[in-house]
This record gives sequence, structure tokens and C-alpha cells, in this order.
Amino acid sequence: MKNIFKTIFTVTFLVLINAVFAQPYATKYKWTEDGNAYYTKDKGYIIKVSLPSQHVDTVFETIPNNEVTTTPIEDFSFSSDQKKILIYTNSQKVWRYKTRGNYFIYDIPTKNIYWLGKGLAKESLMFAKLSPDGTKVAYSSKHNMYVEDLTSHKITQLTTDGQDRIINGTFDWVYEEEFGARDGFRWSPDSKKIAFWNVDARSIRNFLMIDNTDSIYSFIKPVEYPVVGQEPSAVKIGVAEVASKKITWMNIPGNSREHYLPRMEWADKDNIVAQQLDRKQQVSVLYSANVNTGVAKAFYKEQSDTWVDIKSRWHGDNPIGWDWIENGKAFLWVSEKDGWRHIYHVDKNGNESLVTKGDYDIIDMLAVNEKEGYVYFLASPDNATQQYLYRTKIDGSGSAEKLSSAEEQGTNDYDISPNGTFAEHTFSNANTMPYTDWLDLSTKEVIGVKPHIQSVPDPYKVKFIHITTDDNVTMDASITYPLNFDSTKKYPVVFYVYTEPAAATVTDQWGSGRNFLYDGDIQKDGYIFMSIDSRGTPAPKGAAWRHSIYKKVGILNIHDQYEAAKKVAQWNYVDTSRVAVWGWSGGGSTTLNLLFQHGDVYKTGIAVAPVAYQPTYDNVYEERYMGLLTDADNTYEKASPLSYAQNLKGNLLLMQGSGDDNVHYQNSEMVINKLIEYNKLFNFMEFPNRTHAISEGKGTREFLSNIYTHYLKEHCPPGAR
Repeated sequence: MKNIFKTIFTVTFLVLINAVFAQPYATKYKWTEDGNAYYTKDKGYIIKVSLPSQHVDTVFETIPNNEVTTTPIEDFSFSSDQKKILIYTNSQKVWRYKTRGNYFIYDIPTKNIYWLGKGLAKESLMFAKLSPDGTKVAYSSKHNMYVEDLTSHKITQLTTDGQDRIINGTFDWVYEEEFGARDGFRWSPDSKKIAFWNVDARSIRNFLMIDNTDSIYSFIKPVEYPVVGQEPSAVKIGVAEVASKKITWMNIPGNSREHYLPRMEWADKDNIVAQQLDRKQQVSVLYSANVNTGVAKAFYKEQSDTWVDIKSRWHGDNPIGWDWIENGKAFLWVSEKDGWRHIYHVDKNGNESLVTKGDYDIIDMLAVNEKEGYVYFLASPDNATQQYLYRTKIDGSGSAEKLSSAEEQGTNDYDISPNGTFAEHTFSNANTMPYTDWLDLSTKEVIGVKPHIQSVPDPYKVKFIHITTDDNVTMDASITYPLNFDSTKKYPVVFYVYTEPAAATVTDQWGSGRNFLYDGDIQKDGYIFMSIDSRGTPAPKGAAWRHSIYKKVGILNIHDQYEAAKKVAQWNYVDTSRVAVWGWSGGGSTTLNLLFQHGDVYKTGIAVAPVAYQPTYDNVYEERYMGLLTDADNTYEKASPLSYAQNLKGNLLLMQGSGDDNVHYQNSEMVINKLIEYNKLFNFMEFPNRTHAISEGKGTREFLSNIYTHYLKEHCPPGAR
């Protein structure tokens, strides 16, 4: 069991990091065009695996004593003729992800290898991409765009204005964080042009982080960071002709400092499509722009009284790609306009028709198989904590067909081949360790040997329940009971919270329902451990559930958590003198709000990296869910934990990294300052120079777990009474 729960710790932490702190979008598999094989990394090799035989061919391997090929392969792509491989190595961090580094080309027929970007700074190339005809590679370096000819190796610089705050081909901090936008350029289908984003961040003020530990004299680390109320960076889209270097700017209407452009792709060799959002993210307009003239015409509009979600909210933080069908005459789009997250068929004139029909949400759209006439998607109409694979006809006829096995109840995910025939299937639930198999979707049969299934013993199982409050709101909850549970005795309860629109915590997948920061066996020690998803969390329960939190982040979710906790406190085996709550990021904010406002229930709180005062956080996130500071009905003060700090009654441990570029360290200092003002005793732990993940540095993770566990045991003692 020790190994199982070590895995629980690791996987749960990774789930938190990916779900709450966003995730990069490099893919594990590169499918062949026909969908009957895939390429993947295998140690120092790139291999091709044919399906269904699973025959393996090596297409690239490291060459001993070769400087180029002995560096670890981090990502790769193939030219359209499958004769060249573009390989990414030596990656370096930009903000939180390693999106710059070195690239080299491997020519398969000749076995020639050479670096790209010679003469440019090392590890400075970003998002290198082969042209569709395989003759060139484009990349961004130091905020400028370049194209390199693969025959002559001549490098052509397409933009010259790139600098610290003028960004070509990639994005600023907030676009990456809130729109999943990192890769900022696209090749035209004919390989003659490149469309790219240009970000003018000169008006964005720097947030200054201080490094006190890396040298004798402290120094400043500036991060351009637009807080609530600050206008966005001015963003525009240009199209550069590779041969002439001429740039044509797309004339998309509207003030560029009051709008966002989160998505852009090529429609054909002469036109691009782009999505524009207004400042409040309540109006989404799709434009078709002619790349030769720059003339842009609106053809599809969606409007909401709350917010309009973008693709990164329903496609794995991967906003790249436009789901074209019918040879580019139409595409598939996702909208919540009818109260559910559904797939729509939209043509270039903006005419739409519903593809998925019924009172359920799609969770993610995975693949389109036009030849067979199907779109594949994830959904779970009957249980919001789970997900399964479905398919339905692209033309909207018929009903959705469930493809996942009835035996695999929990969380199913798939990487589907372009032809819709094969898929890598990953399954887990809260009590079954993850396993992967390969499926033939046409027969629903497993390819090869079914993996061994390893489950948690009964006493350790996570259970899922419903809690209905006096407001008649029913919420999903996960719970683990102490070992040798005796309902005639009293036990402490620990609530794990997040509760904001960025993530759900009550999901039937491996690691969910476990306390990943606890150092030891929390069930053996005698705690009840719970998590509850309140209104506003992104569960597949309909748009009304998710959007009910508009202008109420820090209000409605706090109310729901409190009302649910009061129900739990009525259970005869709960010791109401030992009730703790903890969370990270938005969960840290929730923890502060609950402890400051509802000390009658919550006696101990551990808040990690919380947003204590909402106007300190970035404008894209906060203004999406809370509106503008200038709104007459704005609720920023009412929703912020700082407004209630004077009411602290119980035990508080506050922890944060001083190098947090996401939720700035100033939030903790604001809390400290306010608690000093009101003479409220508390505990505080700073992690010098650590980021939002508090994972950097030797011993950091162990220390964080240790101090968390000791504080919990001291102020909310474990065991039955």
C-alpha cells in the first residue's frame, strides 16, 4: 500500500498543477496522416508504432558523441512528406513553461543533422514549425519572427520591432495564463505567408518581485502584469509574405486596448479567421480577414450576460486549430447559448445548426471523422464527476452513442487517430490506479493485452455523496473515512476547497479525494477528509450551474461551502470543535473567506498562495468572472477575504512563495498587515523565491508537506474521541 499512496501523492499534485495552474500543450503522440500509426519518444529514440499490429520501427536515434543528438528530445514534428524531423531540445522557462530552447533538423534519407537559428542567441527559439511544403522553418526569437530555408540555411528576419514589450509570434504573461495562448504564429497553407500576433505591452505596468536570496545584494524581477482595471495590451494580427517580408495588418474593428484576440487560424491561402472578445468577455465575434487587403468582416456573433468561454476552456488548454469540415466551407464550434455546452455546425456565412442535442454538456471535443460522418466528444450526462467517450453524427441526426465500456466507470480519456479508427484510452477512478490500453474504435476491442488493474482496498476507498443545503442546492462531494471508523465516536473533518471557475475538485479519477499535502496516512491517523464542488465550479451540470457565480466569486461559493459544511457538522460522528479547511490559489482565497466569515464552523485554516484582495489579480481572469471595477454593481470588495480579516477567530497558517508571478506575494503581506492591525494571532511561512507551485529548490516539497501536517495535527488533532 505504501507505493500506491506514494503514487496518489504524486498524481494528485500533478492534477492540481495542471487543472489549477494551467498546462502546456505538447502532445505525446504524433499521428500519421492516415491515422494507422503514430510517432512517439522512447528515451533517446523517436519510434513509429503501426496499428493494430503495434509493430515498432525506429526513425531516429541518438548518435554517440554527437553534440546535437545527445540532448534529450522534448518535442518533435515531421514534415508533410515524412522525410524531415524537427526536434526540440534544451528547453528553458518562459513564465511557467519551457517554451524556448534549441531546434535541429534531422533529414531521414540523408541522415544529415543541423541546428536551426545559427547566429541567434542560444535557447532563444520559440515554437519552430515546418512549412506545409517542408522547405522552410519559422520561429520566434527575442520577440521577432524569422524564417529559415532548409536548403540554403539562409535566415530571413520578418519583423524588426521586437523588444521587451513589443512581442511578435508569442504572447505576454496574461495571454499565456488566461487564454492558453503561447504559440503566436501560423503558416499559410501554401507556405508563402505567416500570420502572427503582435502584442504591444508597453502600457502594462511591471509588478516588481524582489529576490533576496540569490546574491548578497537583492535585485528586482519585473513582470509585466495587468491587474484588474488596467487596460489590456494592444494586440493585432499581421500577415508577412516570406519572399518580400511585406506585412499586411488585419483591420479588425474596435479599440485594440479594449478587446482580446485569443484565437486565429488560416481558413484558406487568402483568408484567416479570428475570434475577438470585448473587454468584459461577454461578446464574441468571429471575423474573416483577407490577408492581401487586411479587410475583415464579421460573420458570427455570440453574446452573454455573464461571459463567453473560449476554446481553451473545453479543449485541454490547447487553443490551436480550427475544426474545419466540408473542405473548409464550415467548421464545428462550441457554445453554451442554449444552456448547455454543445457542438454547433457553422458555415462561413455564420449559419448554424446544433450537432449535439439534449440536456447535457460536452466536456471536450476530441476528433472529427468526416469520412464516417462522426464527431467524437467526452461527456457524462448522468454523473458530473465522471467522463466517457461519445460520438454523434456531424449533421446532427440521430442521438449520441456512448463508446466507453460500461465496466470502466470513472474518468475515461482518449487520443484518437485522424481516421477515427484507433485510440489510446486512459482510465482511472478515485479507487483505481490509471491504466492505458489501445482500442480499435470500430470494434470497441482492446488491441493487445489488457493492462493489470490495481485498486485501493475497501477501507481506503474514496466515496462520492450528495449534500443538499437548506437552499435546496445539491452538491457533489468526495469523502474518505478513518480506518476502523466507529460511528458512535467523534472525528475531526478536513475540507479541501477550490470552488472557483478554473477547476473542480470532486472528480472520479485517481488522486481525487486524497490529501496530497498530508505527510503520512490521513485515514489511519483518524481524519474524515472531504471536498465539495459548489456552484460556479466547471462541472458538466449546465451553464446555469457554472455561470451562477458571475460577480459572486468569493460570495456564492463561500455561501455554498458554508451551508454544506453546516450539514456535515450535523452528522453525529463529526467533532465540531475539530473542523479544518485548506486550499491553494483560489482554494487559498476560499479558505481565508471561510475562516474569516464563518468561524462558527471552521476552526482551523491553511491557506496556500491565496488571492486575498481580488483587484490585485490579473484583469483577464477577474474581469471575466467579476466584471469591471467601473461597473455600478461591482462586488470586488465584498468578495475579497481581506474585507473580513478582522473577524478571525480560529487558527490560521498562511503560506506563499515570494517569487510567485501569478498570485503575487503582496497578497500575503496585505493579510499580514490587516491581521496586525486587528491584533489577530496567526502563523505564516514564506518560501523564498518559490513560484505559485512552491516546488523549486531542494527539500521544498518535503518541508511544505511537513509544516502543513504538523500544523494540522497541532490545531485539529486527529483520531476518534
